[in-house]
Amino acid sequence: MNLDQTDIKLLSYLQEDASISNKELSIKLHKSIAAIHERVKKLKANGYIKKTVAILDRHRIGIGLISFSQVFLKAHTFEVLNEFEQEVAKFPEVMECYQMAGSYDFMLRIATRDMEAYHLFLRHKLAVLPQVNTVQTYFVLSETKNVTAYPI
Repeated sequence: MNLDQTDIKLLSYLQEDASISNKELSIKLHKSIAAIHERVKKLKANGYIKKTVAILDRHRIGIGLISFSQVFLKAHTFEVLNEFEQEVAKFPEVMECYQMAGSYDFMLRIATRDMEAYHLFLRHKLAVLPQVNTVQTYFVLSETKNVTAYPI
């Protein structure tokens, strides 16, 4: 599927606010409601739109600490990497997990209630994984920019 300018604008609007109605989109894009509906359906079917979510205010739901952890594994075999990824994906505290090129193996974005909750997560979940050698964590002091929309 090749994206035209209408598709790109549609995706941009939906990234900013996925709750925008097809009627509002049709006005902004000068297309019929039915045309917008079909385009959105096609974008979903072709994998451009993976899912629609609500982005919550983390402070209102009690998430007071965001941290980034660099994880160094004991080995780099296919099995060790897969086992680590499968285990870490089960932890609700882990918001993102990326395998990295460079001096460490994985970068995790972790969301917890506070420092005590992070400490419990580290001691009882992350650090006890048999694949983990070392964890270095950095705590967020302030947040200057946090967007979910990709530039298109």
